[in-house]
Amino acid sequence: MKESVVILCGGGPAPGINTVISSVGKVFLKNGYRVIGLHEGYKGLFSKDRKIVDLDFETLDGIFTRGGSHLKMSRFKPKNSDFSTDFFVENNVKLLVTIGGDDTASTANRISKYLEENKVNISNIHVPKTIDNDLPLPEGSPTFGYHSAKDEGVKIATTVCEDARTSQNWFVLAAMGREAGHLAFGIGTACHFPMIIIPEMFNKTSISAEKIAQLVISSIIKRRIMGLNYGAAIISEGVFHFMSDEEIKSTGVNFTYDAHGHPELFNVSKAHVFNMVIQRKMKTYNLNIGTRPVELGFEIRCCRPIGFDLSLCTLLGNGVYTLFRQGHSKCMVTVDPIGDASPLFLKDVEDENGKVKPRLVDVNSQRVQSVLNYNLHYLTAEDVETAKAYLPDTENYVFTRILNWE
Repeated sequence: MKESVVILCGGGPAPGINTVISSVGKVFLKNGYRVIGLHEGYKGLFSKDRKIVDLDFETLDGIFTRGGSHLKMSRFKPKNSDFSTDFFVENNVKLLVTIGGDDTASTANRISKYLEENKVNISNIHVPKTIDNDLPLPEGSPTFGYHSAKDEGVKIATTVCEDARTSQNWFVLAAMGREAGHLAFGIGTACHFPMIIIPEMFNKTSISAEKIAQLVISSIIKRRIMGLNYGAAIISEGVFHFMSDEEIKSTGVNFTYDAHGHPELFNVSKAHVFNMVIQRKMKTYNLNIGTRPVELGFEIRCCRPIGFDLSLCTLLGNGVYTLFRQGHSKCMVTVDPIGDASPLFLKDVEDENGKVKPRLVDVNSQRVQSVLNYNLHYLTAEDVETAKAYLPDTENYVFTRILNWE
């Protein structure tokens, strides 16, 4: 029986998944392997009625530039009791290629250990995927999909900026980002947004809805002083991951709740939540300034990958074969800025609980500080007296005081 390689995708979509599938499949077909595509991720892998497809060159050639994923995805996380060696043995599988984030990678690592314990010799190589750019890859190496999602977000955000200028209004945007603010910061920087809010900025104080509202209002009033009656603020949804349930409930939004009593954030537009908090705060000062919410979420996950990701995903796919030939397993494939592929072993980036540590935005870096200092608009100590025409307690809206950076 011909040796085979299996490809599955876990988690949510990201631009470039099809490019990876195509690149991995083509190089293995070229070298005599059967290439099996597995639908529904780990749910499909251990299901009795699993859906598999033999990927041929024509199919792979046709999906290369498409957004979304040719292989259906799933967030299913199997228990150890779900594991079985049957599929791997029956199909003479030599390599399991997983495409996904940290959870997908950690599960693949568990499966590899299980197969090893059961005397089934199969390699596993993970291709790190997330538009959040928060996996701990080597310095200067983005996760695939990030730049394409950012580019799509910039297109939307640029249009929003023009609407703000034309209608003399403010817009409040929310961008995806589980714990890290890379996407919001990248979009906001590219569009010269006067206010960008990411969780990493709260490194010296706790995150609250009150402080988020203060930061946006600080920018609104600063722009008023500058003679600009419009603008936009972008906020990373990751701030919610550092708020208590009580703090989230204090926003006054009608959430649905899970079985444990936690607010189900995925059912609510984060931009709407932020906008309502800001509006309520401004009304306490009788500020008649309109703000409108815009969500940057599912709209940017399945866009066509831009040239950067098409090239990066090609190198990642080729890199899977390179690492496999070198005998590597239980690792992620990475490509450095030069274009060289190398393994990043999960054991080197896991914490004591086996969780992959996220890569956060370094707010102290020159790159971030230059944007915070030169591009954002917010009240400073020098603006306190002038801003009292709008806010009696202006000192509470000084940017550095809100963040406790003084």
